[in-house]
Amino acid sequence: MFANASALMRRLSWTRRATALAALLMPMALWAQAQIQITPLPETRHAAVTQLGAAELSARDVQPWLDGEMSSVMQKAAVTGAVVVVVKDGEVLVSKGYGYADPDEKKAVDPASTMFRVGAMSGVVTSTAVMQLVEQHKLELDADVNRYLDFTIPPRDGKPVTLRDLLTYTPGFEDVTKRVYLTDPKQLEQNEDWLRHGVRVPARIYPAGDVPAYSTYGMALAGHIVQRASGQRFDEYIERHVFEPLGMQHATFRQSTPLWENLASNAGPAGAPTRKLVLPTPALGLAISGGDMAQLMIAQLQYGRAGNAQLLEQATVKQMQDEQRAAIPGLPGMALGFAHMDRDGQAVLGHEGDFNGYHSLLALLPEHHAGIFIATAGGDAQPLLRPLVERFSDRYFPPLPQLKPPTLGTDKTHAAQLTGRYTSSITSQGNMLALRDLFRQQAISVAADGSLIAPMFGAAHWREVKPYLWIDDATGRRLGAVVHDGQVRMVSTDALSPMEVYLPATGASPASVARIAALLATVFALIVLSWPLVGWLGRRHASLALPEQDVRGYRLSRLTALLYLLFAGGWYLILPRLGMPHLETRLSLLFLLGCLAVLGTVPAAWETWRAWRSGAWWRRISSTILLLACLGAIAFIACWHLLSYDPSY
Repeated sequence: MFANASALMRRLSWTRRATALAALLMPMALWAQAQIQITPLPETRHAAVTQLGAAELSARDVQPWLDGEMSSVMQKAAVTGAVVVVVKDGEVLVSKGYGYADPDEKKAVDPASTMFRVGAMSGVVTSTAVMQLVEQHKLELDADVNRYLDFTIPPRDGKPVTLRDLLTYTPGFEDVTKRVYLTDPKQLEQNEDWLRHGVRVPARIYPAGDVPAYSTYGMALAGHIVQRASGQRFDEYIERHVFEPLGMQHATFRQSTPLWENLASNAGPAGAPTRKLVLPTPALGLAISGGDMAQLMIAQLQYGRAGNAQLLEQATVKQMQDEQRAAIPGLPGMALGFAHMDRDGQAVLGHEGDFNGYHSLLALLPEHHAGIFIATAGGDAQPLLRPLVERFSDRYFPPLPQLKPPTLGTDKTHAAQLTGRYTSSITSQGNMLALRDLFRQQAISVAADGSLIAPMFGAAHWREVKPYLWIDDATGRRLGAVVHDGQVRMVSTDALSPMEVYLPATGASPASVARIAALLATVFALIVLSWPLVGWLGRRHASLALPEQDVRGYRLSRLTALLYLLFAGGWYLILPRLGMPHLETRLSLLFLLGCLAVLGTVPAAWETWRAWRSGAWWRRISSTILLLACLGAIAFIACWHLLSYDPSY
């Protein structure tokens, strides 16, 4: 017992000593901590590891490889000038021009100064401006855009349009092209005027956030919101807050500027001049050199920083690059302004641009701190750019080997569900473009082995490997569908799904509409051709001559047939060119022609009534057929919105 007490006393003694020592050392520790300033290390990405079997992404390797690839592209696509830029770890590895900026003067492409139009890729810069203002709390991604506008975008199904909808191409607008392409900069309206008056607010044909459908109007609207929130003209804002901080001296949204002297010619190799078109700025108007695009790429790949400039905060860059909306499971979706072009499990961000002889593709691989930009002028390189980027990815960042997935036993059943006609989500329903889009419908069918045949997605052999997910073994491309209760909602491929899907077509088929139009045109043509014949017979045989009081009505009714025939011919010529320059006058003449034709239905009805009162049998039949054709034509015109004093399309 005493031994235990003694041990306890010794233990307490040591405890007191330890407490005293701690009390003595505590002030010293606090003093030392005050003298030492601990600075946390900045967050950085993990160092990239070269995968087994991958070529090293270096200037020494990629330069000759690109030379061979671009030589093939330029030859196959008849490209006259091109630029390619490759960046890695904040540095420009390659910036090289190919061919001529001006073929006539043999002026070579300078990657630092020669500018290329990048069409819809302009939306990447516009989206960057939006995100800068989101950082400043001047804009909110999920607020109703009407909060920032001086005109109203009506809701659909109670859902307003938000900035997130605009930057992910899901506002639900129908397609519009009126006054998008002009040849004279003086005719170009300010963006805000085009949005409100040049084209009018397009109809909302899908609920917001539901259906991917690239929208020129939507991105132009985002640019207008940048202007209103910042208090600066859109092009001035971009110059001050994007181009100048990054040192970009050969990039512009302005459609009339001395910089246009540096624009690569889009004329073909034969030297035939191509008209230079001006465009609504925020959506399509960017022209940029390869060297300047490199700075924008580096900023996106380096957490918003390029050199000494901080374009966006790190969290904002991550938000901008994260996938926001994917309409079809298993297929990539949209980030904010960027399309996900993920390949073999690797995240790839980018955007395509195609416009009037200019074709471009931007691809960023954030996990590898790398990116590539290709732009061409002249020829048609668009089908070749994505395969080139995929070969770039496979060479320097090859995927891990994967087993070939087996074909599902449901392949024939699920493929049969997809059989039918489809129309692109980038379409119009309430204006005259609806007729054009009708004849762009595509069909999906099933091969004998159960694979899908989808011509709009290329000559691929689609094999089902997951429920409603197909793969083409030759290219690795994927096709997916959303099916609810056995009904197909949408279908697309990994190359299109971020900004375009195909929807089951409803209503009349293109073939039936074409037959109706052909029948009406045939009737009008026969009536017109028979007109001089009837006159000739009347002069030779008095019994066949028309009574004097009916001659004027008869001639007016036959003139009506001619007017309808000319109206149909005019639409046949103009419909494929809607949206192109110099159509306003022709459309006005066509409108006048259509009005006269519709009014001519009145004398056609009068002639039919007179024929049934006292006319010969041939006159009764021909006049009745003509009247029915006129009524059918009026119904056709109304159905497809072909007659409007102020057409919106």
